[in-house]
Amino acid sequence: NDITIVDSDSLRLQQLQDRLDLRTVCGHAANPTVLAQAGAEDSDILLAVTPSDEINMVACKLADSLFGVPMKIARIRSSDYVKHPELFTSKNFAVDHVICPEQIVSDYLAKLIDFPEALQVLEFARGLVGLVGVRALEGGPLVGHELKDLRDHMPTVDTRVAAIYRGEAPIAPEGNTVVAAGDEVFFIAARENVRKVMDEMRSRDEPIRRIMLAGGGNIGLRLARALEHRCSVKLIELNRRCAERIAGELKKTLILVGDCTDEELLEAENVDEMDMFCALTADDENNIMSALLAKRLGARKVVALINRGAYADLMQASPIDVALSPAQVTIGSLLAHVRRGDCVVAHSLRRGAAEALELVAHGNADSSRIVGRRVEEIELPQGAMIAALVRKLAEPKVVGIEGLVTKHVHEEVVIAHHDTVIESDDHVIVFVVNKKIIPKVERLFQVAVGFV
Repeated sequence: NDITIVDSDSLRLQQLQDRLDLRTVCGHAANPTVLAQAGAEDSDILLAVTPSDEINMVACKLADSLFGVPMKIARIRSSDYVKHPELFTSKNFAVDHVICPEQIVSDYLAKLIDFPEALQVLEFARGLVGLVGVRALEGGPLVGHELKDLRDHMPTVDTRVAAIYRGEAPIAPEGNTVVAAGDEVFFIAARENVRKVMDEMRSRDEPIRRIMLAGGGNIGLRLARALEHRCSVKLIELNRRCAERIAGELKKTLILVGDCTDEELLEAENVDEMDMFCALTADDENNIMSALLAKRLGARKVVALINRGAYADLMQASPIDVALSPAQVTIGSLLAHVRRGDCVVAHSLRRGAAEALELVAHGNADSSRIVGRRVEEIELPQGAMIAALVRKLAEPKVVGIEGLVTKHVHEEVVIAHHDTVIESDDHVIVFVVNKKIIPKVERLFQVAVGFV
């Protein structure tokens, strides 16, 4: 893609231009002249992701009204704006897609709390399919066994191991691949089967009931609000005024004014009894230090929010259980809009090295290289795997009868095997261990010229 970046910080732009192949324009992002200099009239997408919601919304409106940009995406941090979707219609600010990184990160953390054994929990097809990464531990049911043994352990559950990472190296999962302790195993399954498969990978952790959060910013506040009705939550905030404000917004969370790197404070508040400690301040160093300190003092699981990519990589082999990069968690909500082909969802994995895509198959056997073909017949590039697909049923199916409760299902999850045939309009989930081959995968899903 040809990329132009607009920013008011000339030094930051120069640093980007020295490292990356892109064009820069120094100026105010909501100024019509600046947008014109950046080539807005020839652009396919405007990503308005400045720290100001108002600048982002005005930039989208100008891009629509003055330059006719087809796709406008805005970062919106304020929940007050998000509560009123009518603000983003074409008659108002003309924002086609809203992303809220703080909410995305909060939702991501909430999933990790629901599945404390997981390294990553991702969803496809509106939550019907789960892709989960776990670290196989010594003593786990599958450690030391071949992948094909999964079928013997769970004859009624269909799942697929999409990738295994041993250290930093990906291993192609075959039936005779032996899972070793310490491996990162990514598997895909229907939502209702995720927990069963996780239990095969490693022993189940105790549920998370007691949580301590460091940082009362947007992420800490959102996460506390989501958890306080089902967990015991303590939140540490350094700024007294901020602490008083969030105390008025939260109902059951205990708010503490203090420094999250203060060992005496953590000990006094019984951090050793915490099931999870999440360091969510705006300072990477404080997050790292407080998470390491909490782990040493006895917290069962610690999570650190780390913005700098170099720091996040360094923490992978540290006592910190999850080093979370907001950029990598958020990027998936943007990738789906820039991927070629009909891409519904794109998730960045392993700090951006890998990706999982949900692509819609179009056409027929004559116009498409995947429709009407078995998985084993599709010429996937090395390092790409079709893991599952979601197919719309011709007629709703009644499942999950419990007493008098029935559920009508309009789609079915099909775990892909070598003889699975792809049909038109299937939502196909593809795991790619190296993002450099993604363009080849995208071309596979493009229909021939002339198809309507």
